[in-house]
Amino acid sequence: MKRRPTHPRFDSSDDLFGAPLAGRIDLHGMSAAQAEAAVRSFIDSWRRREPGAVVLIITGKGKGSEGGAVLRPAIRALLKTKLSGYVSDWALDDSEGAYRVQLR
Repeated sequence: MKRRPTHPRFDSSDDLFGAPLAGRIDLHGMSAAQAEAAVRSFIDSWRRREPGAVVLIITGKGKGSEGGAVLRPAIRALLKTKLSGYVSDWALDDSEGAYRVQLR
């Protein structure tokens, strides 16, 4: 049985990394619950405004959080589950402190 990847695979030649960013949201300073609500609203707004757009969700690397990253794994889980119907592609940005997301 072939295993499915946990999220879409990309390399730097893919449209996700070459496309201009339509919008961005910075989640620094938010709790996981606040960040999840903000990302849901942000994704919903942008997918209605510009379907197919590529947006940036800045989570940070978690270096300022005691015990490690909180936002990055929370947003990754959100993209993989509850928002999977609204995004066509997503990947960790080269900075590793943000996600590039292509909307449906």
